[in-house]
Amino acid sequence: MSLLSPDTPQLRRGDIIELEIEKAAFEGRCVARSGGLVIFVDGAVPGDRVRAFIHKKKKQFAEARVEELLVPSPHRVLPRCRHFGVCGGCKWQHMAYAQQLRWKREHVLDAFIRIGGLEDVRVNETLPAEEPFWYRNKMEFSFGEMRWLLPDELGTVDREAELFALGLHVPKRYDRILHIDECHLESPESNAILNATRDFFLARSIPAYSTRTHEGDLRHLVIREGKHTGERMVFLVSTQHREDVMRDYARMLQRPELGVSTFVHGITTRKSTVAIADEEIVYIGDGTIREQLGRNVFRISPSSFFQTNTLQAERLYGLAEQAAALTPDDVVWDLYCGTGTIALFIARDVRHVVGVELNAAAIEDARRNAQDNGIENTTFITADIVDFIGKRQEFDVPSPDVIITDPPRAGMHPKVVEAVGRSGVERLVYVSCNPSTSARDCGMLREYGYVVEDITPVDMFPHTWHIECVISLRKTGEE
Repeated sequence: MSLLSPDTPQLRRGDIIELEIEKAAFEGRCVARSGGLVIFVDGAVPGDRVRAFIHKKKKQFAEARVEELLVPSPHRVLPRCRHFGVCGGCKWQHMAYAQQLRWKREHVLDAFIRIGGLEDVRVNETLPAEEPFWYRNKMEFSFGEMRWLLPDELGTVDREAELFALGLHVPKRYDRILHIDECHLESPESNAILNATRDFFLARSIPAYSTRTHEGDLRHLVIREGKHTGERMVFLVSTQHREDVMRDYARMLQRPELGVSTFVHGITTRKSTVAIADEEIVYIGDGTIREQLGRNVFRISPSSFFQTNTLQAERLYGLAEQAAALTPDDVVWDLYCGTGTIALFIARDVRHVVGVELNAAAIEDARRNAQDNGIENTTFITADIVDFIGKRQEFDVPSPDVIITDPPRAGMHPKVVEAVGRSGVERLVYVSCNPSTSARDCGMLREYGYVVEDITPVDMFPHTWHIECVISLRKTGEE
């Protein structure tokens, strides 16, 4: 291991080097340079001067982590969470929020220029979250039999406690669980539920499930809450049904300070690490909570998809509606409609909305949500989007005046891009959760005469590098 200067011509794995951090990169890392070599640095903030350890060296780039902060950036702040730097969930909590917004906009702009080839694109300022903490309406925690100890916990935790953990997976270590006693993303009540749950099962010596041996019982704790309604769900997943224990746990959850509206016990013997269950038993309430989004109320079950940041989702959908320039006579196609949140958000302002989604369970939820909210001008269809657009006559739905598309992180399949491009619709709104794939898709849509008029980044997940966008496109007629 050797200490090198920034202009050292040859870096090797294991070297320590002083670096000036230039900018924030995608996926939460920062960028520095040494002799023309790009170095991605974990744990830094743009403007920092650091001493960094090179832990990976490739021909065109290197990866490093901060070993010592020499001169802090003026944009560096003290993280609120004691788990910062180990948890991995909030990689930017040490960066001032205004700078987080700035770099998220820069990432969107860079993606559309570099990947989409759209040099003159207009990217607005990032729409900030009104509350950058306590914003999540869902957190999924895991039980584990191998607890990851923080430096100040070494030598202070007894063996029994070390073999039981409830919290979040350590990045890249799916066999290790970081004990979380306070997460600043959901709510104080959810933290109280988390800690009360840990204490309850520790006192009864019920073992956590092991992903190594596939033995043990407790697997996941999911907490969901309605930010507008105040309703709160606990979904506990285990490998077996211990009725006496679950009844005692349900009584504990009814303590007033926890505010639990419903408790569902899920049972599964699958080896999957996802919080799903083959059997569900409801102990408190009816097994669902309600949440309001715009003018609609949605009923959420343990496995329902729902936007994680309720308040920002309302603003995101409002921007999408504004970008679509909707009129009362419009027919809107909502592609990748999921459980119908966008379709129902705009339905009262247009003539008809057609939602299309390949997931049949999501479509059933969308139809139920429409019925529950008394909305009758929607049609929800289970179909592959390419087949739907190509064979629209077979589905007996009106042609669109506007298409809104909200694809997953992978973006739209090239065949979907082609089908949308050939649809001839004049107004197109792309709701994106990944600027790289949306930039790629918008670059392809240009071949069909579509021009990107406007992009607004929306910060759905403060303190992380994730960013969503509302992209307004219009067909010019020139292909």
